[in-house]
Amino acid sequence: MERAVRYSRKREAILQAIRSTNTHPSAEWVYQTLKPCHPDLSLGTVYRNLTFLREQGLIQSVGVVNGQERFDGLTSPHSHFVCSRCGGVSDLHGLTLDADLDRQVGRQYRLVIERHELLFRGVCQKCSKTNYNQEELAT
Repeated sequence: MERAVRYSRKREAILQAIRSTNTHPSAEWVYQTLKPCHPDLSLGTVYRNLTFLREQGLIQSVGVVNGQERFDGLTSPHSHFVCSRCGGVSDLHGLTLDADLDRQVGRQYRLVIERHELLFRGVCQKCSKTNYNQEELAT
């Protein structure tokens, strides 16, 4: 028998914090953002609620970037870009997530594919401009 899930103001605040930004925040960011309004909030509470929200499908994990798991409030299928210099995470909309690839991988490896995610890594525009300007000054 499943336990009823009680409403939690802190859980709702955590969910709203994740959904209110497109920076793909870490648990630490959520904690620092909410702590002034919720002085009794602990980092453990943030982690437990992020896990719960992810398991419920209300948020998704983008993966670990610079040692911290990052989260996304947008749960519809979409791709991401992670900058290897600044650690920034960006949504990449408009890319087709190919259902034929799901079928091909499923057949080839005898798996039932429900969905796939596409993650690009490289250097963002801001970091590449900064690097370009520094190289320009050195010559």
